[in-house]
Amino acid sequence: MLSRIGFSLKLILYGMIISATIAMVLTLLAMASKNFKSLVTSMISIFDPLPGIALLPLAILWIGIGEEAIIFIMIHSIIWPMLLNVIGGFSSVPAIYRDLGYAFGLKRNRFVFGILIPASIPSILTGFKTGWSRAWRALISAEMVFGATGSSWGIGWDIYLKRSYLDMAGMFASLLVIMIIGIVVENLIFKTIERVTVIKWGMAL
Repeated sequence: MLSRIGFSLKLILYGMIISATIAMVLTLLAMASKNFKSLVTSMISIFDPLPGIALLPLAILWIGIGEEAIIFIMIHSIIWPMLLNVIGGFSSVPAIYRDLGYAFGLKRNRFVFGILIPASIPSILTGFKTGWSRAWRALISAEMVFGATGSSWGIGWDIYLKRSYLDMAGMFASLLVIMIIGIVVENLIFKTIERVTVIKWGMAL
């Protein structure tokens, strides 16, 4: 069980890191070009409502059955709410903060990491939380489907395996693990980040 938990958490960590990197790059490009921002906003409107698991058949056809397909599904689940919140956060940074950065002559990188990101922490954190919850559901669903095709990994596959053996107690144990992980991530990791940033700095979430 521990190895399957570790496998699932590894995949979702990869998905979060890749999605955060893509979201940051696209946000910076969107802030530099109104046309590109309009394009990204349109893409968010189109793809954000689409459940990640709905892309599973395409992922299998394009990528095959493996970790890459699951990561692809998670990136789709994470990237759109993250983009929406990061762009919204950057766009709503008070003008006085921007003017302060310009007055100190901050270069682009220092302006982004010293002004835009800290001022947008509440929005960025909201994007991460939404992305995490969507990715976690998509991950478990994809692992269960891949379990039906003969691939063996992750907590979702463990549920599928227990169902095959009619192990009701084992199924509920796996479901309990999924819920506990969700609660721990939400109330320990995200709440801790919120406490040392948003609350400490007196920012509204």
